[in-house]
Amino acid sequence: MSDAKQNGLPGLSVRRPVLVLVVNLLIVLGGLAALLAVEVRELPDVDRPVVSLRVDYPGASPNTMDTEVISLLEGAVARVSGIYRIRSASEENNGRINIEFRPDVDIDTAAADVREAVSRVSRRLPERVEQVVVVKADEDARAVISLAVQSDSLQEEMLTRVVEQDVVPMLIAIDGVADVQLSGSRQRVLRVSVDPLRLTSYGLSVSDVAAALRQAPFDVPAGSFRSRDQQLIVRADATVVDAGEVADIIVRGSVRVGDVANVYFGPEDATTLSRLNGEPVLGLEVIRQAKSNTMDISSGVAEAVERINERFTELEVMVTDDQAVFIRNSVKEVLITLAFSMAIVVSTIWLFMGSLRATLVPAIAIPVSLIGTIAAIWLFGFSINILTLLALVLATGLVVDDAIVVLENIQRQHANGIRPRAAAVVGTRQVFFAVVATTAVLVSVFVPISFLPSTAGLLFREFGMVLASAVIISSFVALSLVPMVAARLVKGGHGANMFVPVAAIGRGFTAGYRRSLAFVLARPALGLATAVILAVAAGLTYKALDRELVPPEDRGVLRILASGPDGVGLTYMDRQTRKIESLVKPLLESGEASSLYSMVGMWDPNRSFLSMPLADWSDRDRSLQEIANQLRGELSAIPGARVGVWGGNSLNLRTWGSGVEIALLGN
Repeated sequence: MSDAKQNGLPGLSVRRPVLVLVVNLLIVLGGLAALLAVEVRELPDVDRPVVSLRVDYPGASPNTMDTEVISLLEGAVARVSGIYRIRSASEENNGRINIEFRPDVDIDTAAADVREAVSRVSRRLPERVEQVVVVKADEDARAVISLAVQSDSLQEEMLTRVVEQDVVPMLIAIDGVADVQLSGSRQRVLRVSVDPLRLTSYGLSVSDVAAALRQAPFDVPAGSFRSRDQQLIVRADATVVDAGEVADIIVRGSVRVGDVANVYFGPEDATTLSRLNGEPVLGLEVIRQAKSNTMDISSGVAEAVERINERFTELEVMVTDDQAVFIRNSVKEVLITLAFSMAIVVSTIWLFMGSLRATLVPAIAIPVSLIGTIAAIWLFGFSINILTLLALVLATGLVVDDAIVVLENIQRQHANGIRPRAAAVVGTRQVFFAVVATTAVLVSVFVPISFLPSTAGLLFREFGMVLASAVIISSFVALSLVPMVAARLVKGGHGANMFVPVAAIGRGFTAGYRRSLAFVLARPALGLATAVILAVAAGLTYKALDRELVPPEDRGVLRILASGPDGVGLTYMDRQTRKIESLVKPLLESGEASSLYSMVGMWDPNRSFLSMPLADWSDRDRSLQEIANQLRGELSAIPGARVGVWGGNSLNLRTWGSGVEIALLGN
């Protein structure tokens, strides 16, 4: 036992088992504490800070919008520091500017700078330009959650008022929500329908009626009365609560508005339409703030919807699309895979070692290393996502390697007649530098992955660092906890308890390997030539393989985008959308889809968007790709509309065509 009394981690682990046990328990406790605090999301945070501007200019053509509004705003926001790219779009009645910042820019600071820049040029905008809206998200971003609001007792304009004043503020207050967009809303407006014949009979024009309405002082301050002890504010209040009051406004002489026009309150003209399974609804699109968590937003929206349904009994708010459902299922599947991988690794060790006591040693080392890696994830500011969980699945096989190497050598020393405590120290010391060297090599392989450029680097940064952390922690566990446990659990000779069939197979492989090794060592040129041939074959195969950023995914939601010719109105696109609904309706009837949510004119009057959540993956026989391929052929036959079908992807790439963007420049 003289070796056991020497300094060093192996000797310390045997002489001070309580100290080593406490240190490893601290690693486990740190991992468990981090598990409660670490963020859970689908993929690493690869969002660039994005701030969007939306401006409405009723009646403006795209050219007018671009020259008089968008160009002015672009020049103002271009002075904000940290901008990576500016992209704008001018359309009839409205325009959008998307400002993408460098990854190191704080989005709150960026949004404040953009608002300040817009305020400096707001006075130079045309008078009819409505308020410029600034949101901390991509204006073209797809909603992470879609809601539909129905009411059997409220009319459209009253439903819109309740949703805008009460429901939308509750949703925007949720942490991570950048904006809530409404579709199918119709405000209550006062309509003055002028009769041309009556107008002509009085010798008046439409501009005369408009001038009378414009000059009517509905609510104006009229000064104040002041005495020695009191001051009273005087206000001329002429607030209109009845259409008849507007009808009594004098246009000229004794002619009143009611003499030449019909005055009434009613819903405004529809600019967007929304339907759920063919029934009109008011749609709410929850837009995620850049660099926020979809799962946290989903939980917040679910709680808000429950409160809204309890508070407003006349409303029924339903979730029509929730991207967090797929994320939760994906994380769940990876966790199940992680559990399976751990069970397979432990079973394989037990099969080949044949000793339950010896199997317990690496079986203890695996969870300690993996749980400790969760602490490293939290320290680095990473999240639990599909890629970090994939790293843990891969690490399950790597972290056990060091433990097996140390345990095997301890067993070999014990089989040679050394007592258990001395065998643990001597066996660990013999492979100490081999374990450290292996760890250094693996870290040097995985860490550079974290420094890849572009989106791939942002995606795999957490993957590489988590793998490197798992390997480092596993080497410490293998050199401290394993010899401490092995000194007390390992009994019997090396391979004494191995199952007979497995032992026979092992001896066969050993003999075959010995002969093949001797054959290759006697003919070195043959081995070198084989390696060169395999390398060339690998290079040729790489060139022949398809390359893509993300593979096709079945995210459980089918999306359809239709666009009509330029200049068509809402009625035309509504008619085309109903044709699409009739073609996809069989999916609802067969149970392959659970609902169909349609939006017409949400972005442009000549566009419509349909979202169809499919049945649970276990309740349907066809994948999303198979259903989409069938629909593409049927929907392409619709005349007067270009229809695209896709299913979304993890990176929220919105390309549903060829994936190539072309910009035409020139005068």
